[in-house]
Parts: sequence; C-alpha cells; structure tokens
Amino acid sequence: MKKLTIEDVAQKAGVSKSTVSQFLNKRFKYMSEATKNRIAAVIEELNYQPNGLARSLKQNRTFMVGVIVANIDYSLSIQCIRAIENELQRHGIQVIICNADENADKENTYVETLVARQVDGLIIFPTGDNPSAYTRLIEAHYPLVFMDRLVEGVTTQSLLLDNEMAVKTAVKELVRHGHEAIALLSLPLGEHAITPRRERMSGFRKAMEDAGLALNEQYMRSVPREEIASALDALLALPQPPTALLAANDLVLGEILKYANRHSIAIPGRLSVIGIDDAEFARIYNPDITTIRQPAYEMGMQAAKIMLSLIENEDTSVPITYRFPPALQQGQSVQAPAK
Repeated sequence: MKKLTIEDVAQKAGVSKSTVSQFLNKRFKYMSEATKNRIAAVIEELNYQPNGLARSLKQNRTFMVGVIVANIDYSLSIQCIRAIENELQRHGIQVIICNADENADKENTYVETLVARQVDGLIIFPTGDNPSAYTRLIEAHYPLVFMDRLVEGVTTQSLLLDNEMAVKTAVKELVRHGHEAIALLSLPLGEHAITPRRERMSGFRKAMEDAGLALNEQYMRSVPREEIASALDALLALPQPPTALLAANDLVLGEILKYANRHSIAIPGRLSVIGIDDAEFARIYNPDITTIRQPAYEMGMQAAKIMLSLIENEDTSVPITYRFPPALQQGQSVQAPAK
C-alpha cells in the first residue's frame, strides 16, 4: 500500500503543499477558516500521519521542550507542569520532565543532556546560583524561561509569585483577627538563598513592621523538613509562645498539620495557621486551612506561551520578570487568639 505524502493531501484538498505544511505546523495566520477545515477533513479522511522525523530535520526542530523542576514534590511544580504540558501539546510539542531534587549538579547534567538531545527550549525552576551555567544558553539564543526562582546575574524571561505581597496578605489576615505573636516557619534558605524563601522571610520582616508589631527573632525558624517538629517544640515551649503560625510553603504546612494531629493541638483554638501555596490537602484538613494561593496553573500557561514565542522567534522584547499576584483563600484555621 502506497505511503501517503503531503502532496496527496494537497491534491485532494485543492491547495499547495506549502499550505498543508503551514497547517501541520499550526501557522494559520494567512489561512481562511474554510481552507483549515478542508485540509483537516482530508487529513482525517485519508488518515494521514506526518513524518515526524522528516519534519524535525527540515525545520531544524525536535518539537520537544525540557522542563527541569527543582523539586517535583511541591504543589506549585505539579500544577505548573500540567499547564505547560497541556499548552505545548496543543501546539504539537512534547515535554520532557526532569526533577533536579534541589541539586545544582543534577540540574546541570539535565541541561547538558537535554541540549544534546536538541530540545527546542528549556523551562527551568533553577536550583543553583552559577550564572555561567545559564548565560551560555542565553548567548547561544537558546529559548530559556525561569519559573519560581531568579538567579543573580542572569537576565531571561522569569515568572514567579509576588512573594512579599503573599506574606503581607497573610500577616494582615492574622492581625485582622487580633494576633501579634506571629511565627514564620520556612525550609532553609539553602546554599544559594532560594528566591521564594528569601523573599518570604524578608517580606515577613516588612509586614510585621508595617503592622506596627515587634519582630521576635525567636519566632522566625528556617529548618529542614525533618526538623520542623523540633522547631515547633521549641516555639511552643517559649515563655510567650506564638498564637499564630505562617507556613512559608506547602511542605512546611503539611508538617505543621501532622504535628498538630500528633500533639492534639486545636487549630484554630490554640494556634491559628495560614499556609502559602494552595495545597490540595489544605482543603481536606479539618478545619480547612486558610492559604495564600499562587496562580500556579496560570503561571505554567504563561511560561508555555512565552516559550512558544521564543521558539518561533516572535518574542524579541527585553527579558522581564513577571510577578503574579497572590490571593487569600479563606478557610477556618484563623480566629482571635485565646485569652
């Protein structure tokens, strides 16, 4: 049986081969709706399958994009990946997902591997702070988008939450309910001072100052996940323990809730709690937890659209940092402190 070609589709649809090629590459700018529908109908009728390898060689593209996440455990990572994959697949681009596990060396290995596989671009949640690892890509005009984190000395399209506003929103909500003794729990800043953690800690200081509240340094804890229970022991053993806790991300919030269950700590009776990142389990917990949502899916969609523009050489604008606004998701985990 003769293998169908693009020429067969063009003849049956009554258009040129280049028009069919434009259709297959989803370039509809100068194509009428009637022509699009006619080509689509012929492709379906003939069950035509484009030669992916030939298409890649001709266009010097692989129709693949690499996504390197710092830690796939974060709810942000999962939601962003879903959005990125959905949007890119709509344009015929497959996604290769790699988890760097907060390891800069592992991330560098993935970058080298994906570049060697000639992916069309990279979306990275960076783990390191070595600018040269990224500037080589930028100098080579390689499509590159940063998610969630910035790297000092690197200028590329970057998307992340307005972290200081997120903390300010949380503190404002706690103060509205009469709290003054507010503690912040965060994972460690890390060797490279990870952007969201650094900005959320500095934002906490500013938010407390703006609220006219004294900052108790003992209330600010930055510890590994496995040490959060010990940090909570220390906080609650203070002569004046905090009446409210702000979890700097979803992993910290999960550990706080497990601790509260183990020690029969009533939320919000004894401790009011707010978490940054709108983790799914926050809605399941009883009571449901007030959170500061970052629009992760929207961030992922925007990252994919920017990547498409970079690949098509349409985005020639100066690289900018996109800051997404947080939103307060009301739960039942905040009330006035016990007298």
